[in-house]
Amino acid sequence: MASKIRVLVADDHTIVRAGLSALLGTEKDIEVVGEAKNGIESVRLARELNPAVVLMDLLMPKKSGADATQEIISANPSARILVL
Repeated sequence: MASKIRVLVADDHTIVRAGLSALLGTEKDIEVVGEAKNGIESVRLARELNPAVVLMDLLMPKKSGADATQEIISANPSARILVL
């Protein structure tokens, strides 16, 4: 069996994070490995969890999604970022 696609969901709205995680959780080839509520947490969790994909909200508190994306890609160039 092939490994699952590891996804980190980053959005400051709880309902959006929960909805995306629930939707992705229905896919057999996807594993939501974490959820982040701000840009700083996104960077920290991306480093800790090493997701293949990050669903990133651009407008977040503490650090913008754009800044967080740059840091994540610097630390893990193979990560793919999908901007919400």
